[in-house]
Amino acid sequence: MFNYVLSAGISGIESYLVRVEADVSEGMPVFELVGYLGVEVREAKERVRTAIKNSGFFFPVKHVTLNLAPGDIRKSKTGYDLAMAIAILITTGQVDDKLVKDTVFIGELTLNGEIKGVEGILPIVLNAKKEKIKRCIVARDNLAEAAIVEEIDIIAPNNLKELASYLNDEIKLSPERVTDILPSDNSSPADFKYVSGQKVIRRGIEVAVSGMHNVLMVGPPGSGKSMIAKCIPTIMPLLSKNESLEVTKIYSVAGKLPGKGGIITERPFISPHHTITDIGMIGGGARIKPGAVSYADRGVLFLDELPEFSRASLEVLRQPLEDGKVTIERNQGSYIYPAEFMLVAAMNPCPCGAYPDRNKCNCSLPAIKRYLSRLSRPLLDRIDICLNVNPLKIEDLFPDKIPTNESSSDIRERVEKTRFIQKKRFGEGGVLFNSKMTAENIKSYCSLGEKEESFLKKSLKKMDISARSCHKILKIARTVADMKEEEKISIASLTEAMHLNKNFEI
Repeated sequence: MFNYVLSAGISGIESYLVRVEADVSEGMPVFELVGYLGVEVREAKERVRTAIKNSGFFFPVKHVTLNLAPGDIRKSKTGYDLAMAIAILITTGQVDDKLVKDTVFIGELTLNGEIKGVEGILPIVLNAKKEKIKRCIVARDNLAEAAIVEEIDIIAPNNLKELASYLNDEIKLSPERVTDILPSDNSSPADFKYVSGQKVIRRGIEVAVSGMHNVLMVGPPGSGKSMIAKCIPTIMPLLSKNESLEVTKIYSVAGKLPGKGGIITERPFISPHHTITDIGMIGGGARIKPGAVSYADRGVLFLDELPEFSRASLEVLRQPLEDGKVTIERNQGSYIYPAEFMLVAAMNPCPCGAYPDRNKCNCSLPAIKRYLSRLSRPLLDRIDICLNVNPLKIEDLFPDKIPTNESSSDIRERVEKTRFIQKKRFGEGGVLFNSKMTAENIKSYCSLGEKEESFLKKSLKKMDISARSCHKILKIARTVADMKEEEKISIASLTEAMHLNKNFEI
C-alpha cells in the first residue's frame, strides 16, 4: 500500500515542501528511509518506530519504505518525524487520510510520542500559506511563532495519539491565532537623552541613520562610543510587519527566538566579541547557520575595538556590505541569508587609547601606524562616515547644569521624515537609502549647481581622494540635504558631508 503526506524543509531562510511517501508491502521486515538524508533524519527510524508503538498503535511487521521527495535536495534536522509517523499510520489504515492532503506536518517525536518543537517554523508556515495549504500541524512549543501567520489554520496537538484522534474525527482541535504582533514604540532602555555632551557626534549619528551610512567612531576609552552605539537602534524607524517577519525568520531557522517564540518587533543590535571567527561573522559551519551579519539584519552590527578583530573576520564583511545578503556555497546547495544592516564600528586612536594627548600617550608613531594598519583600505572604503569622539568635559557630566538632551523619539521623528523623502525618490527601484545609490542614481539625484560643483572640485583637489570617496561625499551630502528638505545640494551640505567623511590616515 502507498500513501503520502506533506512536510517541509529549510534552505537559507526559505522553505520548500517535502513529500513523505510511505510504502508498506509484503516481504522481509525492514524499515528503510531514502531521499538524500542527513544523519539526524536517518536516525528518525528508531524515534518513529518507538513513538508509534508507545502511542498505542502497531508498527507493521512488513517491508516499510519511506521516501522524502524531492530526492536531489539534502534533508536535515528532525522536523520530518511527525510526517513519517502519520504517513505510516495512514498507509496501514490506522488513521483516516481525509484531512492530510491539504496539511503540512512538522515536528520532532520523542520515544513516548510527544511532539517537540523544531527550528524554522515561521518560514515553513509562510511557504505553506503561499502554496495554498489549508493547515499546518506543529508542536505546542512552536505555536506562538506559527500562529502569527494569517489565513492558514495552525493545529498544535500535544502528542501523536492526540493528533491521530483529531485526524480520525474523534476529538476537535481548534485552530490557534496570534493577532497583535507589533509594538506601539521601542522599548529599549537605551536613549539619547542619557548621552551627555557630544553634540557633534549626535549630529553625525543622526545623518548616518537617516541615510543608512556605515559609521566609524574613533576616540579614547570612556568617551561614550559604546553607549552611543547602543542608542542607534532607538532612533531608527520601527520595524514594519514585513521587516519583522524577515528578521524573525532568520532567528527562527537558527533556533534563537527569545522566550517561547513569537515575532521580533525591535531592531536587532548585535555586538560580537573581537574573538569571533569568520564563520561566526558570516555564517556557515558544519550545520549551516546564519552569522552575526544576518542576526543584525534590519538593525545594527556594532564592532567595538575594531582593530582587535582578526583580518579574516573583517574581510568577510565586504560582500554583505555591498550586496545586503550572504551566499554560502556548499556541496549540498546554496544558502542565502539576508544581511541588510548598518555597520557601526568603534576604535581607539592608538594601542593605549590616549593619542594625541602626549601627556598620557607613550605609543611610538610606528606602533600607532601598525595599530591602524590592521584595517584594510577596502573595508574602510565601505565606511561612509568617520567621527572623532573627544573625551567628555567635566561640565557635561552634570546634566542639571546644562539643557536637557533630545530624546531618541524626537530624533527618530526627523529620521523618519528623511527616510520618507528617500522612499518617494527611489520608489520601487530597489534602492532604499542614499547610502545604496548607484553611479546612475548619483548622477540623477546628486546633480550640483555651478557654484557647488566648483566648490567640490577645489575641495577634492586639496583633499586628494579617490573617486569612490567622491561618491561617498555626494551620498552623505544628499542625506544632509534631505534632512534640511533641500531639493538641490547646497555648499553647506557638501561642507558637512566632507567633514563627516574625513578619514584618518593609515
